Amino acid sequence: MPHFLLEVGTEELPASFLSSAVAQWKSLIPKSLEENNLNSDTVEVYGTPRRLAVLIEGLPSKQADREEEVKGPPAQAAFKNGKPTPAAQGFAKKQGVELDALQIRATEKGDFVFVRKVIPGRSVAEILTELVPQWILSLEGKRLMRWGDGDLRFSRPIRWLVTLLDDAVLPIELVNGSETIKSDRISQGHRVLHPQPVTIPQATDYVAVMRLASVVVNIEERANIITHEVKESAQKLNGYTEIYPDLLEEVTNLVEWPSAVIGEFESEFLNLPVEVITTVMVHHQRYFPVFKASNHQELLPYFITISNGDPAKADIIAVGNARVIRARLADGKFFYDADLKNPLDSFLPQLAKVTFQENLGSLLDKVGRVSKIATQIAQQLKLSEEESHNIHRAALLCKADLVSQMVYEFPELQGIMGQKYALASGEPEAVATAIFEHYLPRGADDTLPQTITGQVVGLADRLDTLVSIFGLGMIPTGSSDPFALRRAANAVINITWAADLAINLQQLLEQIARDFVAEHDKNQTELVHALQEFFWQRIRTLLQEEKHIDYDLVNAVLGENDPEYAQRALQDLLDVRDRALFLQKIRNDGTLDKIYETVNRSARLAAQGDLDTKQLDPTTVVSPELFQKPSEAAFYHALLDLLPQTQAAQRSRNYQQLVAALEKIAPTVSNFFDGPESVLVMDPDPQIKRNRLNLLGLLRNHARILADFGAIVKNL
Repeated sequence: MPHFLLEVGTEELPASFLSSAVAQWKSLIPKSLEENNLNSDTVEVYGTPRRLAVLIEGLPSKQADREEEVKGPPAQAAFKNGKPTPAAQGFAKKQGVELDALQIRATEKGDFVFVRKVIPGRSVAEILTELVPQWILSLEGKRLMRWGDGDLRFSRPIRWLVTLLDDAVLPIELVNGSETIKSDRISQGHRVLHPQPVTIPQATDYVAVMRLASVVVNIEERANIITHEVKESAQKLNGYTEIYPDLLEEVTNLVEWPSAVIGEFESEFLNLPVEVITTVMVHHQRYFPVFKASNHQELLPYFITISNGDPAKADIIAVGNARVIRARLADGKFFYDADLKNPLDSFLPQLAKVTFQENLGSLLDKVGRVSKIATQIAQQLKLSEEESHNIHRAALLCKADLVSQMVYEFPELQGIMGQKYALASGEPEAVATAIFEHYLPRGADDTLPQTITGQVVGLADRLDTLVSIFGLGMIPTGSSDPFALRRAANAVINITWAADLAINLQQLLEQIARDFVAEHDKNQTELVHALQEFFWQRIRTLLQEEKHIDYDLVNAVLGENDPEYAQRALQDLLDVRDRALFLQKIRNDGTLDKIYETVNRSARLAAQGDLDTKQLDPTTVVSPELFQKPSEAAFYHALLDLLPQTQAAQRSRNYQQLVAALEKIAPTVSNFFDGPESVLVMDPDPQIKRNRLNLLGLLRNHARILADFGAIVKNL
């Protein structure tokens, strides 16, 4: 079975494009082969800074033949008196068949002429000749470029093509203006270690031949080599290093023949905060820092870099890298020393010169809003005077480090330097920690703030951004979310859930929106409604994707078609989480099935009545003197017994107590509907009918303390 190799040789590709291109080909090429009825044993995609390649093994030599049925003209137009007309002759000629191959078959629109013909499979070489240019030119990326005088677009100029079907060159050309790139079996080795051209005899020799030319084409293999060499180098220094995933991916895509190089810098720079040194190394220089093996928070004066040069010249490479990092660390030391000359709160006036958003004022204005919201949250949580003071102070200082020299030069250190400078200025530790924590989580997998001060300031910061940006009408649409509002709303919910913060989000949104419209000519009702809808969707997504709650149970706790019921979720985020988790639990253990039919049947009928959904007490809405059957009285007394249990469950959020009570009442309700003493709910007498509907409405209302059962889909 044939094997096919495609290599696209380029000038040095950006690391981010290489990762993206490999991922695109891993999806695109197998799908493309399948669409063309070409099965293969394996599809391996490779990449280095100077090439993208795919090796496809176990292809068929040609497509399988296939039958195709083609519909022709109506039978009455194709044949007259049993003889073919020009219409039939033309159809047969067009399809390449004899007249006797035509068949007449009945259809919904009458009799038509059909022909079944065998379409021979095309050779794999012919198909690949068409597909390869599509694979190359369909790659997407940021800032694709043109070169020469042509219109071809790629991340970097394409310099060579290798296309081998087994040991034969598959002739393919890419035309770019006056330049034509023709395929061959000639590749290029490592720029330094093997500058000579490389001849590839046949497709399956690719990996081995390139290795001889000092090129490791397998990305995963290069990553493993780098990981091993970095760890081994750290051990030689009696140290330890962190293999940062993003850094590993980037350096893997920047080298073809990786080798670790150990460098050294002056010990005096170790007086800088660890975060400053690691930021310089990891984010700016792509170096791996070396920590003391006994203490991963203390650094050794070494770094490990991954070289794409000659390993024999590692000492020279190390000297050059040390010179660069020495200059960067010297800058960091200068900025750090300069910032420490003044207390952190002295930076606050400078925030007035930094615009947060054109229509929302400066960062100092934002700090004022955040402080006010943080105070409102602290009041809701009934925090102590000390906690409230720390929260107010942290909110005031949370953005101060943004105008420091260090953060201006290294934006990745926002919050981190604020914490350092706060401690150096004599601020309480709770305040300093909150300045750092209020940015958490910074991404999907990041940690959440652990202190109440950091949690409250983090919530306040995000709620200000959400209300303000929504107030300006910049609501996220589709994948567009330039202010990361979805991430902000997710953080509000996750922080609240993780810390069990008893906040009333509905009240906070209304308060913040009221303050916003007082400064801007906007509609408060519309703004609050838009924010509600946004948060409901985020709650729905988090419950389903992170808490693994079934979609219908999420609908049930959010009140799918009842905005008033849905507000309950925003008034108590902890309650909506707990009810969803509890519903999933009783569905999994089968308890939900035992009460579902009873509650749902009652709720469907109760919808035809007019009982307030908040009503729970039967003595105020049911008239026992209207009972005609013992089953009505039994239902009434069961509801009387249910009332204190529901109220206790509601106070303690012990929904197991409510479900147990609903289980107990189920036989009584079943007898009301279907037993020997069953009643006709929709009685001709309107008073009796209303009385019975109220009984059912009361049961529905008790169950609504847990969920809207009408939104739950019955298990089959």
